[in-house]
Amino acid sequence: MKIGLVTVMTSLSVGAGLAEAAGVLTIGRREDSTTFDPIKTAQNIDFWVFSNVYDVLVRVDKSGSKLEPGLAESWTVSEDGLTYTLKLREAKFSDGSPLTAGDAAFSLLRIRDDEGSLWSDSYKVIDTAVASDDHTLVIKLKTPSAPFLSTLAMPGASIISQKGMETLGPDTYAESPIASGAFTVKEWRRGDRVILEKNPDFWEADRVKLDGVEWISVPDDNTRMLNVQAGQLDAAIFVPFSRVAELKKDSNLVVHMDESTREDHLLINHEKGALAKKEVRQALDMAIDKQAIVDTVTFGLGEVANSFIPKGALYHYAENLQRPFDPEKAKQMLADAGASDLELNYVVRAGDEIVEQTAVLLQQQLAKAGITVNIQKVDPSQEWDMLVAGDYDVGVNYWTNDILDPDQKTTFVVGHDTNMNYMTRYKNDKVKDLVTAARIEMDPAKREAMYIDIQKIAKDDVHWIDLYYSPYINVSRSNIENFDQNPLGRFFLEDTVKN
Repeated sequence: MKIGLVTVMTSLSVGAGLAEAAGVLTIGRREDSTTFDPIKTAQNIDFWVFSNVYDVLVRVDKSGSKLEPGLAESWTVSEDGLTYTLKLREAKFSDGSPLTAGDAAFSLLRIRDDEGSLWSDSYKVIDTAVASDDHTLVIKLKTPSAPFLSTLAMPGASIISQKGMETLGPDTYAESPIASGAFTVKEWRRGDRVILEKNPDFWEADRVKLDGVEWISVPDDNTRMLNVQAGQLDAAIFVPFSRVAELKKDSNLVVHMDESTREDHLLINHEKGALAKKEVRQALDMAIDKQAIVDTVTFGLGEVANSFIPKGALYHYAENLQRPFDPEKAKQMLADAGASDLELNYVVRAGDEIVEQTAVLLQQQLAKAGITVNIQKVDPSQEWDMLVAGDYDVGVNYWTNDILDPDQKTTFVVGHDTNMNYMTRYKNDKVKDLVTAARIEMDPAKREAMYIDIQKIAKDDVHWIDLYYSPYINVSRSNIENFDQNPLGRFFLEDTVKN
């Protein structure tokens, strides 16, 4: 999913009030959740929890390569590609009420129409969504849409209770949701942990082995790893690259290196002074030694990135341009563009070991091209607001895909202006038109050619600077089984076992 932007709360004692039950899995993560309203977040810290609190109509399988039934046990598509008829299985919400096609229609129209939806653009292709009976959902599209089935699997399109939302209101529902998935939210202690418990009304309740899950906020990477080593946590996510070798030597632990769609990149604010010039952004790209970042920051576990569509994802263009590292040429390009005295404000999330290391390395590299970089460490809770406000020049972040189709990320980062193209303020009408056309092109070969063009133009424009791809790196105690992520980031906690 989506965006790697995070909100970090104050670190609390992990040991305080930890679940004693053998069947409760404790997972350490950097950040606290921000909301349980599926349409109002684009953050992994929310989506990765949503995926086991809510269910979706169509799921992505464990391999992250194909779609499979979820709440919809089957579906058909009309010959003209405009009408999708989905048959919903017998299912209940966590309050015991039936989950119907009416709830599914409500959820889809809400993500399309609600003013607070961050994902409305991806669902405006829906013309109507109607329950012809309690178990039949009929969706009619305005135009054929190649990624449409994939968008039904996005966590933001999770199925919520219409009655519950209308009765409780969005603010209360966002704090104490009515679940459609494997676990319910028993308690959310802001800044500390989210406590989940098994949902006995889940349609696959027999599949769920755990009694519950606690997602515990431990902002400091080092502390989080020590807590797993000491047995205070069953598992932890976001293992720093620097700790992998050491943790692998511990016989009590299992280090998971799962295939991912993660890409780390340098955001550039195109509305800040000389950064509006393509030639200046190209010079920046040329002044950065990506291989040195991979070697130094990722300890060789990453791979140099060449496109915003990650390696292994649909329509990734393997032959996309990779500018050579040439600080002298970059310096000359800056001089030719009238930007010899370029000075950049680099916003950095304090406490994130990898982000801080990358910042120091980039500062040193860019200095060789005559660029002055001022590192501004900020509390991660400030970073999102600063990016939205445009109060930055550059800053490193990451993205993971939430659907199999490239339309989601492409739309979000280069294809429209709703979110200022991931806060870069990048604008290219040709790219925007190509993104729209690719969404409705049903011929795979023609569609691939469009995405290749998009990747070429975005790279030429330097919408942002691609840095590296890397796996998901997590750690768990050896008594934990099936603690895995698929490439889109989903944890299949309904299959996890604590022995």
